[in-house]
Amino acid sequence: MLDEALKGEIQTAYRRLLEGLELTPRYGQRLMIAEIARTLAGIQADEAGKRLSDEHICVLEAGTGTGKTLAYLLAALPVAKARGKRLVVATATVALQEQVLHQDLPLLKAHSGLDFDFALAKGRGRYLCVARLDQALEGGEENPTLALFEQALDSGDDFQALAKAMGEAYGGGRWEGDRDAWPEAIEDAHWRRLTIDHRQCTNRRCGHFSACAFFRARRRLEGADVIVANHDLVLADLALGGGVVLPAPGECIYIFDEGHHLPDKAIEHFTHRFAVNGALRWLGTLKKSLTELNAALAVQPTLARLLATLPDALAALEPRLGEVFGLAHQLAELPEGAGESAQHHRFPMGEAPQALRDQAAALVPVFAEMSRTLESMADILRESLDPEKSTGLPREQAEAWLPLVALLHGRALEAHALWLAFAEQDDPADPPRARWLTFERFQGEPELAISASPVSAASTLARHLWGSCYGAVVTSATLTALGRFERLQERAGLANRYRYQRLPSPFDYSRAVLSVPREAVDPGNREAHEAAILDFIGGLGADEAVLMLFSSRAQLRAVEKALPKPLAERVLAQDRLPKRELIERHRARVDQGQGSIIFGLASFAEGIDLPGAYLTHVVITRLPFAVPDDPVGATLAEWIESRGGNAFMRISVPDASIKLVQACGRLIRKEADQGRISLLDRRVLTRRYGRALLDALPPFVREIDGVRQG
Repeated sequence: MLDEALKGEIQTAYRRLLEGLELTPRYGQRLMIAEIARTLAGIQADEAGKRLSDEHICVLEAGTGTGKTLAYLLAALPVAKARGKRLVVATATVALQEQVLHQDLPLLKAHSGLDFDFALAKGRGRYLCVARLDQALEGGEENPTLALFEQALDSGDDFQALAKAMGEAYGGGRWEGDRDAWPEAIEDAHWRRLTIDHRQCTNRRCGHFSACAFFRARRRLEGADVIVANHDLVLADLALGGGVVLPAPGECIYIFDEGHHLPDKAIEHFTHRFAVNGALRWLGTLKKSLTELNAALAVQPTLARLLATLPDALAALEPRLGEVFGLAHQLAELPEGAGESAQHHRFPMGEAPQALRDQAAALVPVFAEMSRTLESMADILRESLDPEKSTGLPREQAEAWLPLVALLHGRALEAHALWLAFAEQDDPADPPRARWLTFERFQGEPELAISASPVSAASTLARHLWGSCYGAVVTSATLTALGRFERLQERAGLANRYRYQRLPSPFDYSRAVLSVPREAVDPGNREAHEAAILDFIGGLGADEAVLMLFSSRAQLRAVEKALPKPLAERVLAQDRLPKRELIERHRARVDQGQGSIIFGLASFAEGIDLPGAYLTHVVITRLPFAVPDDPVGATLAEWIESRGGNAFMRISVPDASIKLVQACGRLIRKEADQGRISLLDRRVLTRRYGRALLDALPPFVREIDGVRQG
């Protein structure tokens, strides 16, 4: 329970923070602090600190203006320190991560009186590998074959200049090796030559270990009370067993801000993808490199024996993957190489045809054996780097070839996981995996990508995250769908016994009008809908600051193309400009007293912050139902329908409700904000789900066909 000492510490810190920042207390913020403190302080644990209770998670919907970041930090940090746990704050976006790290935590430390340290946690791939930088500065790859596999063949002046600048900045202490902190964008091809993954890294056996950027950052984590991470890093750590990159889950209290993204992030994390021609390219390069590999490594007897198994594996794989390429086109009834744009071919209920499953069953053991061979080779190469062990292989050879062998091991593991997912039979009691083919082009050549994905991450999150952590808080401005938490519970594996609460907003929503204007039509008739949108734009005020949200890029471009020139000159379209530049131009126009209209897609429905006069009118052209060609969503919908459920009402409408709330939320960002939201989709009035969608929105003043509603 929350004892008086802990309660007093939190209350004192809150009072000091308000005084130091000259803020007034907010009712929703106080409620949030109290709820988090009660939940986390109420966790029962044994003498060793292991959690015993099962009511260790609270889920809080807190809208914009609540002050939720400072609320969860104030409430959770004193509890975490008192219980000897680490606080891990995980965000979904870089923007919020930077806000927490560079604004909220420094303010809390400066004004609350709480004594704590904090640090940023990132994956290894965001940091410079000093060994690889050293190789680059010496004139190129120590192992040139590695560049072939990483498709980083350009060793021109640009890369050498970048490497030199990084070497000077890192050596001089002006840069800590973090890709995101480099002053300019770094091309992916260049960065691949300068970083490394966990399989390729030799850790303490590396000659540059003491200067390693990643391990320097890791050492800062060891003394941190608060660790700022992102959802992907938490999921990656859990996939490795937990406690590898971050502290062990049982030693953590997690805060998942932007928590509505977590289920999708988890699904993406467990999705497997295999590009057939891409695999044939790296397998072909491996085949050509066998002579070089043997010359370098076969002096060690075990490595010689392992290398001798690779030609047979390669001989078995290449023709079979060619057969898969042809079979996939037959199954999709497409001529090989057809089409310039990507096309999906989804297998109903995730059931791949028997012919493809047979191919998968044949590929699984070959990739499994190749994975074991490469893993054994990598282990020997790592041992060869240890001065206390004698493998018969010179350290220089091991150091040169380990990155390549580890890279190939990773690719073989990924291939094995994909083909295993295609060969396995799904448990009929559980939702099936989604399985699909994607026909696309890569560097002008036809490519076939084969994918498999869970349709839900609920059971994985329930077992490996919620079941293993000491405590957790899930929060966001939009966690409920149609006013309830059931959809989030279903997607994220959150149990009914956890604590759930919707916190009141500080905003006066009667300052905004939600309008379904006369121009609104059913978007089922595309031409009529686009004509209605054009009519509506023509009636906008010349000085309005507008965000117009489209559900498809095709419609956005069609409307933009059809606009008369005077209107077109006021439009800033998302796919024409980088986001930062678009927002800057929009703000500049408003500052000059001019009208400005932003055309945006779904990503602009959240994360855009344009308070006050910078946004006075949000226009939603169409109800935000999910795109029907999403293979994962379509497979889940089929499964629900097969069990007698209504997928549209169970998935599509709740998910659209969340997105509609997010889109409307762009308008009111501060207490003094006001304006109008126009919905150009008449289905919200004519379909039975329309009232539920409207009732889930904040209490805006409603206006239908120009008439205010009582």
